[in-house]
Amino acid sequence: MHKTTPKGRIRSTTGVRGRDLRTIPLAPHAWPLTGHLVPLARDPLAFLKSLPAHGALVRVHMGPVPLVVICDPELTHQALVDDRVFDKGGPVFERFRDVLGDGLSSCPHHAHRRLRRLAQPAFHSGRLPGYARTMTVCLEEVTGSWMPGRPLDVPTEMMSVTSQVTAATLFSESLPAAERGQLIDDVKTIAGGVFRRMLLVPPLDRLPTPGNRAYLRARTRLRHTCDLVIAERRADGTDHGDLLSALVAARDPEDGGRGMTDAEISDTILTVFLAGTETTASTLAWALDLLARHPEIEQRLHTEVDTVLRGNPATHADLPRLELTERIINETLRLYPQGWFLTRTVTHDTHLGGHPLPAGASLAYSPYLIHHRPDLYNDPETFDPDRWDPKRPQPPRHAFIPFATGARKCIGDTFAMAEATLALATITARWRLKHLPGHHRTRPVPGASIGPGELRMQPTPR
Repeated sequence: MHKTTPKGRIRSTTGVRGRDLRTIPLAPHAWPLTGHLVPLARDPLAFLKSLPAHGALVRVHMGPVPLVVICDPELTHQALVDDRVFDKGGPVFERFRDVLGDGLSSCPHHAHRRLRRLAQPAFHSGRLPGYARTMTVCLEEVTGSWMPGRPLDVPTEMMSVTSQVTAATLFSESLPAAERGQLIDDVKTIAGGVFRRMLLVPPLDRLPTPGNRAYLRARTRLRHTCDLVIAERRADGTDHGDLLSALVAARDPEDGGRGMTDAEISDTILTVFLAGTETTASTLAWALDLLARHPEIEQRLHTEVDTVLRGNPATHADLPRLELTERIINETLRLYPQGWFLTRTVTHDTHLGGHPLPAGASLAYSPYLIHHRPDLYNDPETFDPDRWDPKRPQPPRHAFIPFATGARKCIGDTFAMAEATLALATITARWRLKHLPGHHRTRPVPGASIGPGELRMQPTPR
């Protein structure tokens, strides 16, 4: 049995049980009562990579709740494209909705098309050169403050870079430095807590633990900050050339010229800020770590940025010629995709891969799982940016999904790629980063994204 909520989401009224999905193979090592929570908590990435050996669809139990993990790229593509049947929902997106509300990335299908039309002008290609100019200024400011030989906490520095870029492109000068700093801290708290809270079955997620309290405080502050900035911008009425101005000014011709509500703008801002800071920062931190481990690739990158930039700041006009730089970002996203584990909810009884799926069932897909399949990528654990050279055979279609696909593909994918490429070019044109003694072992830490954990490196001027 299932019913449709007032907001149009499908919710199970009796609960989808394992026996409702009995044709789908069950992953091994399920424990009584807790199911697969232990291997998911202990080493989720290794657990995910083990699943394709058991089928194209594999059943995993999060406590008593079954979750169907899609292990095949074609079936993953099918589920992502048919977002009416496989709607946003499930354990991960319910946690995202705790923070993001019904923003562009988390809203159900019935609300998405209108929001996408309204938000699309803010990400129009014509605005990207202006955003890139802001990126260049922020990147030069942050990397220019580094001191030769003074060790860097690389994830923290990359968060400083991406948060300044995102805040400047979102808000221009509307957000004071102190509030921006608090916003960054709150984003870190949220990003670090999403995966952990997903594994906490009710009522554990509501216990007044220090982690839960910090998460809830951060969520409340984030919402309050966004509401204040939106109110100020509506009262101002001036186009500041930033994302917030574009969202406030947006009108939907298919909906009588109606614009976005304050709640919709707030949800969208939070989505962009979370996606544009923590995820891009993790990608850049991983890229710098990987380059330090592969000096021959690092040397080729130095040659490219020296030739293209000629000592000047990296700009939007340089992007087409930063080919190796972009390939390095793509390969980093393959190895460590930031949306590494995401969920969907089945809205109608259907079939996928020959298996019946009842309405209310939860699905999961993992770009990390797909990107690490050895039948799709040669030497999938190897850092090889040249696998993205168009002169070489490319990975199979639908095997690379760092930004998802279909109508729900990340609206800021071009923005994110431009930011990451400009940032990596700017950093490596000026600095060479090496691991500190005793800090050569980098361990993936899954949260909302896959971060490198502790990563300290020493910058040397080039």
